[in-house]
Amino acid sequence: MENSYLDMELLRFTTAGSVDDGKSTLIGRLLFDSKSIFEDQLDQVESSSKKRGLQHTDLALLTDGLKDEREQGITIDVAYRYFATPKRKFIIADTPGHIQYTRNMVTGASTANLALILIDARKGLVEQTYRHSFIASLLQIPHIIVCVNKMDLVDYSEDAFEKIKSEYEDFAAKLDVKDIRFIPISALNGDNVVNRSDKMSWFGGSTLLYTLETIHIGSDYNHIDCRFPVQTVIRPKSDKFHDYRGYAGRIAGGVFKKGDEVAILPSGFTSKIKSIDTMDGPIDEAYTPMSVSITLDDDIDISRGDMIVRKNNQPNVSQDIEVMLCWFNKNGPQIRSKYTLMHASNEVKAMVKHIQYKLNINTLHRDESFDAIGMNDIVKLNLRTTKPLLQDSYRKNRSTGSLILIDETTHETVAAGMII
Repeated sequence: MENSYLDMELLRFTTAGSVDDGKSTLIGRLLFDSKSIFEDQLDQVESSSKKRGLQHTDLALLTDGLKDEREQGITIDVAYRYFATPKRKFIIADTPGHIQYTRNMVTGASTANLALILIDARKGLVEQTYRHSFIASLLQIPHIIVCVNKMDLVDYSEDAFEKIKSEYEDFAAKLDVKDIRFIPISALNGDNVVNRSDKMSWFGGSTLLYTLETIHIGSDYNHIDCRFPVQTVIRPKSDKFHDYRGYAGRIAGGVFKKGDEVAILPSGFTSKIKSIDTMDGPIDEAYTPMSVSITLDDDIDISRGDMIVRKNNQPNVSQDIEVMLCWFNKNGPQIRSKYTLMHASNEVKAMVKHIQYKLNINTLHRDESFDAIGMNDIVKLNLRTTKPLLQDSYRKNRSTGSLILIDETTHETVAAGMII
């Protein structure tokens, strides 16, 4: 059992909704009905609910992070929740809905396979719906599940659900998302969250949990373009492994097999894969997102930041890059601002060459005559790096197409970005 549990597929999803759309209640309901919470947590929530004079156990309290936050009744930052069912393991990145937390949503969503977007059945699409959906499409999250919540407050009306669904589909036609599903739910009462609702017999689709357990995520990764950024070189120098020289890291794309001809960048030298090793011993092939150590037939000088790729399928190598950034800091970028840029396993210095425009996330309007850039703004700009980056466009590979910028004096992360 233990081994099969470790081998289970992991789905990462992010949740987004406007304030009070019932996001925390929904996650609480998922955890509660799938039996993924501990008795002591439940006791705590029950006593907390009683203290507030509530008639029912407030499942939202399960997710509202830190204790003092729970007592003040506000949610901030990104909270990660872990739970598992017999079919899959899950990590939830729960981010607040307010506009001033765009950066938190970008952080929480950057590694997600799926975004859960909550819409209040009474209010329909609101500004936040558009913003969260746009960020999901900007970050190339492959799947979106739109949960139309609080169906109990519109008498479980099929018309109310269909109206929101068609409005969302019209808007989503402008976005770049391949797979969108709609589920009518009541998080408070548990309708269609884990258990099927007998109040919405008109809905023929699956419950939320069943959808999360069965949605196909194997092809979310790029298995075509082989990319292996080297994180560290392993030289044990012990008698048993005297000549072992392995290159360790996490596969960012493609499938690597023993005997494959590979090229090492930036040097351009070529060799063949001699072995692929894991914690559990040698394997014949490895693919994203596995962490492995690769040894080669030839003794080539390779260090952290280099990349092992296929001879006839290589990333772009350039010092000039065009990026879409979500700005995290109150001090915005200026022309000639300098930063440390982290990309895959590489660290280089970078300078802002040109700022093209600031994007208004709500209207998708490109503002070329902006005054300043501040926290949570999304901007398109050009960077020049001190040495060439081995990169792909973010659309092609989310690992080799993303980067972060760090302030050289304060060491704060000031932006996260996607290479265009």
